[in-house]
Parts: sequence; structure tokens; C-alpha cells
Amino acid sequence: MKKVLFGSLMLCCITIMPSTAYAQGSNQQVSDEIIAIVKAQWAAEAADPGNLTEQFKNIADDYTEFNSDYSTRLDGKAVAMRLAEPGGKDPNRSAAGEMLNPKVQVYGDTAILTYNFAGVSRNKDGETKTNRAKSTRIYVKLSGKWKLVHANFAPDPKPND
Repeated sequence: MKKVLFGSLMLCCITIMPSTAYAQGSNQQVSDEIIAIVKAQWAAEAADPGNLTEQFKNIADDYTEFNSDYSTRLDGKAVAMRLAEPGGKDPNRSAAGEMLNPKVQVYGDTAILTYNFAGVSRNKDGETKTNRAKSTRIYVKLSGKWKLVHANFAPDPKPND
């Protein structure tokens, strides 16, 4: 009886293992895809700050956002684009940006990306300024494509020296 029970248990484990490995592999693939979407958005912004269509192509129409520039939630892709438009004409440009400590948590068709942003911007006179933020982005798979549905960009002040 013990041999039958042990054999059944082993068969069950062998059956479950491939599906667990597949799920982990699938989550890594989603993680890579989500991070690539963000980096493509940053690259589009650096290449042509005025091309909002390219920058916002992976953002859902009902997108919401919290950030330190506004005291209230921004509702809708259209609002976010209108507020981003003047930034495309700003002479300050991103010189470098890095996603530090990225973590993607996948729950079915929802992916939550958290990371620290570290960047450098350069003004028209060549002077540089560092930028830091704590960021959360929530993506949902809609019609087979990952779309950003919510973001929270919080300031990350420098520690007191």
C-alpha cells in the first residue's frame, strides 16, 4: 500500500512540475515584455519629445495617474497627453535614464511593475540635473496587447547629507 501511495504521489509531482515551470517561464516572458514597453516609451520620448502618439501608444484610453506635479489624479489618456504636450517643447531633454530594482508581479492578464527611476536631464545650456522617482505602473492585457491603465510616479528626495 505504501508503494502505491508513494508512486501516486510521485506521478502527481511529475505531472505538476512542468506546469509550474511553464508558469514561471511565462511570468519571466511577461516581465521582459512589460519592461521593454517602458524602455521603448522612454526611447520614443528621447528621440522625439513632441511625438506623443508614439509615446502613448501602449496607454489605455481610461488611464489614470498620480504624480507629484498635480494634487489630484489625472483621468484619461487624452488628459495625460494634453498635459505632456508642452513638455515636448521644453528645451530640457533626458540625457540618460535607468530603471533600477525593477519587479514585475503577474496575475493573469494584469502585471504590476515597480521600480526606482534614476535619470539625468540636460537643459539648452548643457547643464545637467539628476532626477529620481519611485514608480508603479499597472498593465492589463486588452485585446491581446499590454496597456498601461494606471501609474504612480512619486518623488524620491535625496537623503540629507
